[in-house]
Amino acid sequence: MAAQPRFHNDAGAAPDRKHPVDETLPPVKMFTSGLQHVAAMYAGVVAPPMIVGPAVGLSAKETAFLMGASLFTAGIATLLQTLGFWKVGARLPFVNGVSFAGVTPMIAIGKDRGADGITVIFGAIIVASVLGFVLTPYFSKLVRFFPPVVTGTVITLIGVSLLPVAFNWSQGGNSAAADYGSMKNIGMAALTLVVVLALRRLLRGFLQQIAILLGLVVGTLIAVPMGMTSFDALKNADVVGFPTPFHFGAPQFEIAAIVSMCIVMLVCMTESTADMLALGRIVDRPADERIIEGGLRADTLGSAISPLFNGFMCSAFAQNIGLVAMTKVRSRFVVAAGGGILILLGLCPVAASVIALVPLPVLGGAGIVLFGSVAASGIQTLATAALEKGENALIVAAAIGIGLIPIAAPEFYHAFPKDALVVLDSGISTGCIVAIVLNLVFNHLGKKRSSETSVVTGTGSETVAVH
Repeated sequence: MAAQPRFHNDAGAAPDRKHPVDETLPPVKMFTSGLQHVAAMYAGVVAPPMIVGPAVGLSAKETAFLMGASLFTAGIATLLQTLGFWKVGARLPFVNGVSFAGVTPMIAIGKDRGADGITVIFGAIIVASVLGFVLTPYFSKLVRFFPPVVTGTVITLIGVSLLPVAFNWSQGGNSAAADYGSMKNIGMAALTLVVVLALRRLLRGFLQQIAILLGLVVGTLIAVPMGMTSFDALKNADVVGFPTPFHFGAPQFEIAAIVSMCIVMLVCMTESTADMLALGRIVDRPADERIIEGGLRADTLGSAISPLFNGFMCSAFAQNIGLVAMTKVRSRFVVAAGGGILILLGLCPVAASVIALVPLPVLGGAGIVLFGSVAASGIQTLATAALEKGENALIVAAAIGIGLIPIAAPEFYHAFPKDALVVLDSGISTGCIVAIVLNLVFNHLGKKRSSETSVVTGTGSETVAVH
């Protein structure tokens, strides 16, 4: 395994100076820069529990508790990733939080189960995370089997699969309500969308990065006099609290749910690997096998601990990689400060409950941008996938086509066994499986294992030698 490259900069600094990734900043700048990372990913952390909670039958207060727990566990996972210990952690400015990839499968697992739904989800996450931790040393050696043609397809499907959730929110969230799909609800969603886009266009620096958060605030303030905001969750929230371990009961373990979450774990590990490779290039510390292995250990360990405190599976947050590239602040300790802020927010239920004040139409308008940006990130990755070479375009076409089946035709698999639906009803899971299998078939199997023979694996204009 190659040694970690020594740091050099354009100004001709000594090669033994401390790498910017390992530098500490003055306390004030450390805190404000860390807060900026929190602002950039805050909406992304609380969105999955806001989707899953009501879908599995949790009350507004229980959903607020779930959001606080997600903030708390995201903080723990981020500290594991940035500071690390032993062989755990990429030790890069890498933000971890609740993965969008698990939302659709978790809803499929938990719906129509009543109070048991959330505990079955937690049990499946624990098993999948432990298995992921065990497989990490082997998975990190398979980087060449997960080129942009695979990771880009998966990330695109994550965003596209979540867009219907934003559309449902924009209509009011409850199809049985009298005002579902009313002009008032859709108008509020449209207004929020316009506000977010305008803020993103007009603001600069830190304020531009929190345009979605500011858009939620503006939309909620407008919705209050219109009677569209409920203060119930805030009234019942404590100022200080702790995510009680196994608050919803002991985890339950079901084979079908575990299989589904194992696939999600594969998706998360694939996405995190791609993000580490990208971030390594940005901060001038290329992510080698050792860094990827440590990063995946942090992902899987954080995900295994998360259900203990009522949180979900954790993975990389791509929007924060963009923030690192934009601000040029490469210190991992800045992101660690952001992890500390997330933990403090998770220990203050009132802070988490404030998000529950946001009306669903307002969240829907912002969600179109939020989820759409995930899909855009996937498309950006696919742009580097050399789709003109080999059968890469066919891989993307088949994977996205099959991945869209549960969205475009929800009843497509109605005749299949119920246990199979836990996997098939998730376009992310099915699309990921198809992309991986087809990439192996077209770009790896049957190729000569010779140092002189190379195969196109969708990594851009390069070819990857097979040894």
